Amino acid sequence: MIKSATISRTPSGKYYVSLLVETVVEPLSKIRSNIGIDLGLTDFIVLSDSTKVANPKFLSKLQHKLAREQKILAKRRAVAKADQRKLSDSRNYQKQKIKVAKVYERITNCRKDFLHKLSFNLIKNHDVIAIEDLNVKGMVKNKKLAKAISDSSWSTFTTMLNYKAEWYGKKLVKIDRWYPSSKTCSGCGHLLTKAELPLQVRSWNCPSCLQSNDRDINASINILNEGLKLATLKTVGATGLA
Repeated sequence: MIKSATISRTPSGKYYVSLLVETVVEPLSKIRSNIGIDLGLTDFIVLSDSTKVANPKFLSKLQHKLAREQKILAKRRAVAKADQRKLSDSRNYQKQKIKVAKVYERITNCRKDFLHKLSFNLIKNHDVIAIEDLNVKGMVKNKKLAKAISDSSWSTFTTMLNYKAEWYGKKLVKIDRWYPSSKTCSGCGHLLTKAELPLQVRSWNCPSCLQSNDRDINASINILNEGLKLATLKTVGATGLA
């Protein structure tokens, strides 16, 4: 049943009709598989089963084309200003503005497609998904990492996981951002100091149990283990209240 329809126009000049419909989403079957997710920049995510999903970096791939189109746009803005014409009256400027919008639109669409497919695949194949609760707004204040973090769209990815987990009867557990997932050995629980494990070190041997740890895989395993603990506590707490 269609409840409403909204017509919208994109900056590139395309029109879309969004339909609000009432429907029933059937929960996905439980498959007794759980996963931990470590978010990153080189790899978009690293999973506790050792799977690594490369970061597609859509903005970086189209950066040169975007910069070229924006440069042309700036020149046409300058020409219109020199001729004392309004930008709305400059056909060349408006045409170029649409070209820039199309590049942005392509980046956005590719990113959304990637995030939707990946998030659904994780929800479909796992019952409990544990992930870090990162302070993305705070992280983008780092000028060196801001563009890469924004291109990764961690917040959008987490949001998709959250509502899809609710739709399909799965559980998303967020781990405290200060949990030392990278510095803790997933084998014995030995905790390294920040000085012992600087960011550039991507693998390390535990001085206690001698286990060889890939930094990101080790972190994702710890995230999973902590997520399962939290999920169990919530379940027990809910049962107790009942």
